[in-house]
Amino acid sequence: MASFREMRVLEIVEDNSLTRDQKIAELREIESEARGLQRAASESPMGDDDGWQGDLREVRLALDRLGAKEPRKGAASL
Repeated sequence: MASFREMRVLEIVEDNSLTRDQKIAELREIESEARGLQRAASESPMGDDDGWQGDLREVRLALDRLGAKEPRKGAASL
């Protein structure tokens, strides 16, 4: 069964009313949210599998299909 995020990713990719750039922007928002939730889960004493890795993979695959460039990574800050 697909997760809500996986279904949302597919919905965005298949939405013909959105431009390529709009699709990429929406997918980046989902990616950012999932990464934040993954970080929060990794700080929890709960299990090792946070459940967000699969969602992040789906978003990354969709971004790749749209030809989105990997965002530049800056210096890490505290």
